[in-house]
Amino acid sequence: MNIPFNKPFLTGKETLYIEQAVKSGKLSGNGFFTKKCQRFFEKKYGFKKVLLTTSCTDALEMCALLIDCNSEDEIIVPSFTFVSSALGFVRQGAKIVFVDSANDHPNMDVEKLESLITPKTKAIVVVHYAGIAVDMDEVMNLANKYNLIIIEDAAQAIHSFYKGKPLGSIGHLAAFSFHETKNVISGEGGMLVINEEIFCDRSEIIWEKGTNRASFFRGEINKYSWVDTGSSFLPSEITAAFLWAQLENLDHIQERRRKIWNIYFDGLKSLEDKGKLLLPKIPNYASNNSHMFYLVCESFDIRSELISYLKARNIHAVFHYLSLNKSEFYLKENESVDLPNSDFFSNTLIRLPFYYELTRDLQFKVISAIQEFYA
Repeated sequence: MNIPFNKPFLTGKETLYIEQAVKSGKLSGNGFFTKKCQRFFEKKYGFKKVLLTTSCTDALEMCALLIDCNSEDEIIVPSFTFVSSALGFVRQGAKIVFVDSANDHPNMDVEKLESLITPKTKAIVVVHYAGIAVDMDEVMNLANKYNLIIIEDAAQAIHSFYKGKPLGSIGHLAAFSFHETKNVISGEGGMLVINEEIFCDRSEIIWEKGTNRASFFRGEINKYSWVDTGSSFLPSEITAAFLWAQLENLDHIQERRRKIWNIYFDGLKSLEDKGKLLLPKIPNYASNNSHMFYLVCESFDIRSELISYLKARNIHAVFHYLSLNKSEFYLKENESVDLPNSDFFSNTLIRLPFYYELTRDLQFKVISAIQEFYA
């Protein structure tokens, strides 16, 4: 049997809610299901304001617009991340300054941050890789010391916590993803979280194509017009309806994913004990939302061999990010920088199949194959 890397999970009510949205007569954004989803996040996690977006990329692009970054600004971003973490800021003309990963975790090395801050630094984009928190106390201390804006790229971090605080609630702004590979999904889809009052009103305007349309529909003004920059960032009601069916089952989904994660960890711990590979590290200040399960191999060659070995047994395991500082686009305009830890994880990290319907028997097949490879 083929074991895919990912398989989207349906709770059973997605098509029912989509049908309700269609019959409601309003399929464009900011309708019944959009508001329902936004209220859910504001209530459950204490986010000040939530706006659904068509993707996490769009939410991050909204962040770039909200902070008014331009060619005079520098934005610190981890190198080991998806291109979306940097893209919106680059489009506004800002210079990206990459920070290396920690030596024991793909997350950014917070001890290296202060040395990268200059008078031009405007913001730090914090990526919580695999849903595991960066040390946010250290980050926020730097933000306060240097008057910086903190943007949490929490694409993988739904229902994950730092010292009991929900990720996405600590920085000034945050972005989440509901891509089909995430814990809760809507195919594509994302969310902007605004935790600072100063960004609240303008975020709605940017979200609504640069107009004050949202205020008009609340009856706060008697007409709406073009008042700022923006774009069409809000998703349709079809996307929001699908997402609502997932959110109703969030706790159940999380419980199932936690069991899958623990089976992998327990089944592969002996290989780590023998020094064959490294398993995910969860700092004591962080919770684990079981977004993914990854291994870190000793070298690029061993990882390549392991991926091929698993593929021959119909098991689809994949690598992850390539260091952004090594990307063709970055090197067109910038000198190469040495970020050895980011490069190490780019060359050695492998993600195992992980999805709601992954059975215990299939997991044991994956675990056994990995054990056989190292034997």
